[in-house]
Amino acid sequence: MASLYISAAHKSSGKTTVTLGLCRALRDRGLAVQAFKKGPDYIDPIWHGLAAGRPSYNLDFRLMERPEIDSLYHRHADDADISLVEGNKGLYDGMDLEGSDSNAAMAKQLGLPIVLVIDTIGITRGVAPLLLGYRAFDPAANIAGVILNKVGGPRHEEKLRAVIARYTGIPVLGAIHKDSRLAIEERHLGLVPGNESAEAEERIARIAEAVASQVDLDALLALAGTAPARLRAAGRDEDRKRGKAPLRIAIARDRAFGFYYQEDIDNLTGAGVELIPVDCLRDAALPEADGLIIGGGFPESFIAELSANRALRHGIHGAVEAGLPVYAECGGLMYLSRSIAWQDAKAEMVGLIPGDAVLGKRPVGRGYASLAPTEDAPLDVAAGGEIPAHEFHHSHLENLPDGLTYAYRVTRGHGIDGRNDGYIHKNLLAAYCHRRGSGPRGWIAPFLKKARAYAEQRHAARIAA
Repeated sequence: MASLYISAAHKSSGKTTVTLGLCRALRDRGLAVQAFKKGPDYIDPIWHGLAAGRPSYNLDFRLMERPEIDSLYHRHADDADISLVEGNKGLYDGMDLEGSDSNAAMAKQLGLPIVLVIDTIGITRGVAPLLLGYRAFDPAANIAGVILNKVGGPRHEEKLRAVIARYTGIPVLGAIHKDSRLAIEERHLGLVPGNESAEAEERIARIAEAVASQVDLDALLALAGTAPARLRAAGRDEDRKRGKAPLRIAIARDRAFGFYYQEDIDNLTGAGVELIPVDCLRDAALPEADGLIIGGGFPESFIAELSANRALRHGIHGAVEAGLPVYAECGGLMYLSRSIAWQDAKAEMVGLIPGDAVLGKRPVGRGYASLAPTEDAPLDVAAGGEIPAHEFHHSHLENLPDGLTYAYRVTRGHGIDGRNDGYIHKNLLAAYCHRRGSGPRGWIAPFLKKARAYAEQRHAARIAA
């Protein structure tokens, strides 16, 4: 099983650009390419999926147990010709001083050779001590190759290659010259999502062309083939017995909302759920459904369109008041508030949350979070258990009244007000923090339990009528 871990010395070195280029260039060779992303990021996997032609999956030490990481990785890597794991930040970065949650730790756990993407702006001979230091810091991390990025020109490339060959012996797999046309547009919360970018396909094709012409793909494939063989993961049980009618769950999937983990989507459909996409910008009504999921995204970029769709906003409001189970995160929470204000724009939203979402220039909540479920939590874990989560939002809720009911106490992070998160109203749970839906601490199982109860209640009411 050919596999590589794409990392860097520090963030913003070009890992995502290189990974996208490799995914598409190798796919263009007829290979089945499986991409993964370390960490909780939603946006990079969207781009991965567009480039590779198959969904990308997140691997996260904070949100997943180590056996879950192994299982998810091998389940999807086993039927691919090559797997590429894109790291986050730098190779040795992480929350733990000992590095147990670093990219190096992930690469070692999965047994993957590491390719370092090096931002070469302003560096020539200094690349040697940089690489030597990274290799010496943890000899067990297999730094097996280097891709030079943002190279200034032929002379710059020649010097870098000569220095690396003389002092390190680490193979240089390619040198990508600086080109502004390869950059992916950024905004206040990072890269513009691929599901929102009209030019995504054109940009990926351009990046792939640059990578294919400036990276030795044959050498890269040979290096990927040195990853140790693993036992194939056990297949899924596709013959689960489902004695009950399948649940129909509406899910917001459009340019404003698209932050979902592919693992969660797989597990929802694997549980027999029929997912019905809803376009909050265009659809005039909710479909007939037993529940609604509204994930994160960038509703602030579509304030006018979301507000103009009054029919859907009023429909969602009425459905929640009638008991429809709804799970919403971050952007979904903002949409369900009274209004969203950003820069010079402000408009009414669904109005279920008695507060107004206001965006500022600085992050309000950023990074990993920890949640303790309250006695009111409708989507709970084991009593007293901590719920790992993460958040990244520039907005906050203003004009909230006292006495609201919350599902979580925030023990790390910010949430809604620095102390609480997870606003509860009837069968609605809306939080700023993102949770993994899968696994024993996930939100999927308890949400589907509520959706099942709601479906059975409606069924009973129809029979009685």
